[in-house]
Amino acid sequence: MNPLTIIIILIIAANSAFVFRFAMDFIHNKVQFQNDGNNLLLAVSSAVIFFLSSFGICDFAISSIFYRAKKLVSDKKLPGTLNTQCVIPVAVMALTFISSIKVGLITLVTCITSQVIGAYIGPKLVVGLSEKIIRTVIGIGLLVAALFIVAGKFGYLPVGGAALELHGIKLFIAGISLFLFGALNNIGIGSYPLTMATLYGLGMSPLASFPIMMGACAFSTAVSGIQFIKHGQYSRKITLYTSTFGVVGVSIGVHLIKSLDVSLLQWILASLILYTSISMLIKEFDFKSLRVPIYAK
Repeated sequence: MNPLTIIIILIIAANSAFVFRFAMDFIHNKVQFQNDGNNLLLAVSSAVIFFLSSFGICDFAISSIFYRAKKLVSDKKLPGTLNTQCVIPVAVMALTFISSIKVGLITLVTCITSQVIGAYIGPKLVVGLSEKIIRTVIGIGLLVAALFIVAGKFGYLPVGGAALELHGIKLFIAGISLFLFGALNNIGIGSYPLTMATLYGLGMSPLASFPIMMGACAFSTAVSGIQFIKHGQYSRKITLYTSTFGVVGVSIGVHLIKSLDVSLLQWILASLILYTSISMLIKEFDFKSLRVPIYAK
């Protein structure tokens, strides 16, 4: 069987398990669902949030700010909601990007496997490190990466980022990097901008990063989502709405991404990386009035 087909089947299987577990939990908690949140607000916000997520903008961060502002979910249930709400939309993104965007199979499998493994066994490598130091170093690194991309766009530096696969030492660096990104997810550092910056820095097309980062998240969010459902620590109504209307936003977003040229994607990549780096540095240097949270993804 084609390895790409196997990846697609595994994504479907993992997410089918999540859907089954969510459906069972939903059936047993209909009363709570009826009293939780505004229907129109959730429908519109779900579509918008995951439209933006399809471009690599972290839905954890956007959702957290919005849900807290509108008091749609308690802080206790926020982490679980952020994980369960994105399972189906991310799966749709992963299946769409993997089946329609060309990327080297060995590169795809290596990166996805590395990040998934890192998400589960990697925390042991970072548990003894200071989160402030990690975030500060990564924030500065992303800022430099964004500046290099912008400098290349203006002709001050050579513009790279056109390859569809990696080999040798570059593939090894990508694998180790995504393993670490999976581990860093557990302390609140999102993997989208890190993956984009790393793969582009290694010479890959910015478009090629989408099936890789979405594919990895399709596995990890399904498994973590099931655990939150098991403990009942999530919003069932938000999860239902994002699983339906969020998919609408994703469908529009992925269509636009596939139609964009590489030059525009490079500008989008630079903007996302710059936003993330500044947000992380603001948080660590404690400029409270400007603080923007970065969450795992």
